[in-house]
Amino acid sequence: MTTIFLDTVGLLALWDDSDQWHAQASAAMHNLPAAGCRFVSSAWVLMECGNSAARTPYRRDVAQFRQELADFGNLLVPTDDEELLAWAAYTAGEAGEAGIVDQVSFALMRRLGITDAFTNDRHFTAAGFKVLF
Repeated sequence: MTTIFLDTVGLLALWDDSDQWHAQASAAMHNLPAAGCRFVSSAWVLMECGNSAARTPYRRDVAQFRQELADFGNLLVPTDDEELLAWAAYTAGEAGEAGIVDQVSFALMRRLGITDAFTNDRHFTAAGFKVLF
């Protein structure tokens, strides 16, 4: 089974019809196999999505999706060590000076052996991951 990490850029693009990446994200999601994919994300990504969606019509969708991920065991929480690794990478400017949430995502993905990210964020490519749109 392929595990796909859901990034903020990809999730927001799916929820927001006016997002510049909406069409590409929707097409990419549609082209993923109907079976055989496990979708995961991190608590940090969902908090970032929640901040972005705070004053939007899809605010409740974000909260509901977060709960669904948690209910199915697909909401990842970084370990203390992963958080420290992420802060060190952030401080060093690794992966094209990616932000701290991305650095935490990279640490989680490496621990779990996840290679595919539902995003088009260049920082994921710089960190050695495959982006899906």
